[in-house]
Amino acid sequence: MKLIVNADDFGYTRAVTYGIADAFKNGIVTSTTMMCNSPHVAHAVDLAKQNPDLGVGVHLVLTSGTPISENVSSLTDTNGSFYSQNNVFDHAKPEDIEREWTAQIERFLSTGLNPTHLDSHHNVHEHAIALPIAIALAEKYGLPLRRAMNVPNLDVAYNTVKRTTFMMRAFYGEQVSYETLEGQLRNVSVLDKNETVEINCHPAYIDPDLISKSSYVDTRLKEYTILTSDRIKNYVNELGIELINYRML
Repeated sequence: MKLIVNADDFGYTRAVTYGIADAFKNGIVTSTTMMCNSPHVAHAVDLAKQNPDLGVGVHLVLTSGTPISENVSSLTDTNGSFYSQNNVFDHAKPEDIEREWTAQIERFLSTGLNPTHLDSHHNVHEHAIALPIAIALAEKYGLPLRRAMNVPNLDVAYNTVKRTTFMMRAFYGEQVSYETLEGQLRNVSVLDKNETVEINCHPAYIDPDLISKSSYVDTRLKEYTILTSDRIKNYVNELGIELINYRML
């Protein structure tokens, strides 16, 4: 059984990026995805290059900050900011999503880094409007794509696009605890040795920028503490789980 532990939101703020990098160096995080519309991209790129064994992909954004491409008016409110996750698909046109996500991928490529995979902020790529676009972009760029849902018919839609066998999301919000993560790890450990799982997470340090932009703040530091603990690292070893990133699929 092989496990990818992916930390979302690389580049969101400087403290988030530092927290993710340290969760890789000191814990079980193996992978992360960069928010390429963030003003802190350059800092994230620097840390990615300092940690070449950390898998870094693209965290496709539709619901945080502002677009980096022009002429995508269906994605933004009157202030020019992305709509919230609650109403973005009341407005978004597929052609604007494709244009903006392509721009984000191209910005990542312009840094000289090679992306390991694609996923999305707030998992918006699982929406019926966005999923075909995400799959098409994964095919275009030859990249794996995060499994949107654990349903059999999804494999037909993904076609040849690489993905994990399962996606586990319980380690979030009020469910962030040692017990939740250990339960997920036990579920991974009983799988066939050739099956792969992603557990996504949001470890971070906290800075004023994060507090001003996100409602998910203190729990990120709690995630960091658990993911870097000897208790969890030893448990992964006891279960014989192989930690990988998307480059190894």
